[in-house]
Parts: sequence; C-alpha cells; structure tokens
Amino acid sequence: MDLLDHKTPLTSREAISSELASIVERFSPIDGEHRVAIPSLTFWRFSAPSKEESAFSKVALIFAAQGAKTVTAGDMSYDYDSERCLVTSIDIPIIGRVTKASREKPYLCFSFEIDMEKVAHLVATRELPLPDETPLGLGISVGDLSLDLLDAAYRLARLLDTPKHIPVLAPLIEQEIIYRLLMSSQGMRLRHALVADSRAFKVAKAVEWIKAHFDVPMRIDDLAEHVNMSVSSLHQHFKEATALSPLQYQKRLRLFEARRLMLKRASDVGIVASMVGYDNQSQFHREYKRLFGAPPMQDAMRLRAES
Repeated sequence: MDLLDHKTPLTSREAISSELASIVERFSPIDGEHRVAIPSLTFWRFSAPSKEESAFSKVALIFAAQGAKTVTAGDMSYDYDSERCLVTSIDIPIIGRVTKASREKPYLCFSFEIDMEKVAHLVATRELPLPDETPLGLGISVGDLSLDLLDAAYRLARLLDTPKHIPVLAPLIEQEIIYRLLMSSQGMRLRHALVADSRAFKVAKAVEWIKAHFDVPMRIDDLAEHVNMSVSSLHQHFKEATALSPLQYQKRLRLFEARRLMLKRASDVGIVASMVGYDNQSQFHREYKRLFGAPPMQDAMRLRAES
C-alpha cells in the first residue's frame, strides 16, 4: 500500500502548510532552484534573507510554503508568504528579495507554472463566463491563498512521493488549481487574457511574438500591426501590463537569455552577445552589468560558485 492508498486527508491550514513545507524541503536539499518530476512545479529554497535579484516570472501561481518574499514590478511591491499568494497573468520582469528565512526555517517556495492553453480549454469546455473588458493594469497581483487552493497545491506536490501516479493524477489536480484560480478574484486577470481582441489578449500576443523573435531587430510598427493596435496604444497598454516598453522588454529577454548561456559555461562573451542579438559588445557589457550588478563573466562565475 502506498501513499495514495492510506494517507489520511488533512483538514487544517496549519497541517497542510506544515506537510507541504516538508515536501518542498525534502525535494530542495540545498539553496536555489529545484525542478521536480512534475514539469509545472518548481521549488526554491533559501536559508537566509537574500539581496534583490532580477528575474523573469512566467505566468504562475507562487507562494511560500514557509518564509516570505517581496517582489517588485514597476514601482509596485508585493509581499507573499504561506497565507498570501502571488499570481502573474503575463510573463513579467520582477525584482525579488527573500525577507523571512533562516537555516532552521528556510524560505520554501512553491511555484506552479500556468499553461494558458489549459486555461483557455477549461474556460471553453466548462463554459466559464469571460469578464467584460476593464483597464489592463500590471499583470501581477497578490491575494489570500484559500484553503482549497492550498490543499490542491499540497496534493499535487504529494504526488512526488509516488511518481507512478503522476501521469494520471497530476493533470487532474493541475486542472483543479487552474479552476480554483479562475474562480478567484485574481483569476480575472487570467480570464481577461482570453477575451479575443481585448487589450490584455493583444498585449499577451505581443509578448509571445517578442519572445519568439527576441534576438532579431524589432520594428514597433510591425509589432503593432501584428497585434492589430496602433503604435501609441501598444506602447501604453504594454507598459501598463509589464512595466516596460516593448523594446525594453525585448532587451530584458536578451539579457536573461545571455545569462542562461553564460551559466552553461560559455566562455566567449562576444559570441553570447551576438547570439542574443547584440552587435555592440560594449553596449552588451554595459547593459548586462546595469541589470545584474556585475559584468557577464564575473556574474556567471559567482552564480556557478553558489550553485
């Protein structure tokens, strides 16, 4: 008899949070990012408060099974912990800082990447109502983590202890998580991105285009035409959703991809700069250092030493 067969259901928030923290800690034995056998899940662990670090958040549900963190996007800050969750409705650049962590009680993060195709399928097949158009706003929010959502997250993570059940049960629990998010106040942002020809839909379409072409020169006129918006409207609503202009967003994508390549032990900074679309190596060095706090090679060596 395995875990699925005899595990007694938990009913209190404290018990569920404690069990979830235990799972995250077991699958995150050292500080840093940890991919697990469920592709939608990523765990993070930090044994002390951290300095500010630039990152790129995908569309996701994020909360701390233990500890707390502050995330900044644009000029707004958002705090989350084991009772409040962060939801991003668009791929968005953020600055994060772990605020509550210790060696005895490390910060343990549960991050669930939301597949917008699954969101669209669920909305369509279950005939969930789409919202009327409202002002776009920044594609990030913090709200209360309901007991039902926490419980679904715990049950998804618990599958890691019985890998044979993952292929069948994980998709069902993932659908439940998405459904519960859609029915929450934070889910409205996800629903807006599905309203055909809404501003949120067009901005999301622009983001996908930039991600697919980040390493080539971009003409704003072409991007605006691709998403059926005027140039001025694209600029305005794109910045409302991401806190960056389209060109700034492309630059940020280039720098994060460059960092990923440097971490793979690339030794030629010039080649990396060219691979991500820079034709001026000095500009690449300058902009990389401005974002990550150190030149490319020095930053990569530091990150390798910490991993």
